[in-house]
Amino acid sequence: MDALILAGGENRRFFFHKGLAEIYGKRIIEITSFLLRKHFNKVWLSTNNPELFFYLGLPMIGDIINFRGPMTGIFSALACTGAPEVFVTACDMPFISDEVINLIENSCKGQDAVIPVYQGAPQPLLGVYSNKIRDLIEERIKGNRRVMRDLLDDIGVYYIQEQEVLRVDPEGRSFVNINTREDLQRATGG
Repeated sequence: MDALILAGGENRRFFFHKGLAEIYGKRIIEITSFLLRKHFNKVWLSTNNPELFFYLGLPMIGDIINFRGPMTGIFSALACTGAPEVFVTACDMPFISDEVINLIENSCKGQDAVIPVYQGAPQPLLGVYSNKIRDLIEERIKGNRRVMRDLLDDIGVYYIQEQEVLRVDPEGRSFVNINTREDLQRATGG
């Protein structure tokens, strides 16, 4: 299985690319790419600003349809990599645990997607998507229906129940994402 880091966000609430924000002396994107390289055959980076990330040495994929958003990044990865399924995460999640990755990977049994539930809601930016749904994703993007949670209603999803997730990540740290400078301060205790 390949992995994909979504790093194409517009960063409207951050003054620079949030994947480049530092947590304890390391950039978030570096933490994520190191972690994923331990688990997956190949780690891809979805970005329309490759110059920011050349130093990582990861293969990169730009949006192949001119619509911004995570669904477009996932579609582009499924179309370009040829991987039968892709583990997906956002570039702003610095505390994903090995145990949560293992739980998600071990739950894959041919479904369209495998998505953990945390705080009562599906977490579509930390899961696995099958290439079987590539055409449906393309249709949705072109029809301007790009909300990830709505996509989940139309495909065969295996939801990893919250109690199962909390067994391996009791504090839910894997689902912390850094969208603002305040989030970054809270995450670092600053």
